[in-house]
Amino acid sequence: MTENDDFQDNPTTDATPATEATPPAAETLTPETPAAPPSPEQRVAALEAEKAEIKDRMLRIAAEFDNYKKRARKDVAEHEVRARETVLRDFLDIADNLERAIGSWKEGGEQDIKSVQNGVDLVLRLFKSKLERYSVTAIEAKGQPFDPRVHDAISQAPSADAAPGTVLHELQKGYRVGERLLRPAIVVVAKAPPAPPSEKAPDAGVDVDVTDAESSAPPGGDKPS
Repeated sequence: MTENDDFQDNPTTDATPATEATPPAAETLTPETPAAPPSPEQRVAALEAEKAEIKDRMLRIAAEFDNYKKRARKDVAEHEVRARETVLRDFLDIADNLERAIGSWKEGGEQDIKSVQNGVDLVLRLFKSKLERYSVTAIEAKGQPFDPRVHDAISQAPSADAAPGTVLHELQKGYRVGERLLRPAIVVVAKAPPAPPSEKAPDAGVDVDVTDAESSAPPGGDKPS
């Protein structure tokens, strides 16, 4: 066997070594250059721009708030006018009914007094119903214990029927609006009646007049010493 045959049978015995792959060269990174700090003139200009922006914003807010106050005052005034008109319309109904009652009384003369009284009672009930619509209720006073929170006492009067400290007379009715006092009731408060004058008890000793004793002595008798 020749050397060429050995070489063909063993191709792996090639003496030529394989060359290793060389890694790629790393890319060179260039460092970033830091930004230059702003100059004093640039800082002043930036602050001036920020100041102008804040001032403009505050002026807009102030103008909007002023407009809001004007709208709020206008809304409150309109609400008060509407509420006043509503109350006045209710009182106009009462005035109309009173005028009808007076007119019927003038036309009917003295014979129609009963119908006028009935008409006035109807007006009074209408008035009370309109007060209840606005949560206005009367304060109970007569016969109740005096309460300075809702009663205004102008005097006291002795009474044997009413307990002292209770309302004896109601001169003017009081009213509430919800839980708030609208007007106190003007009342007269009862007090205990004065005690009857005590009779004088008779004296234990009897005073004897000397003159009477001498005149009642028997003649010739001894005078009392």
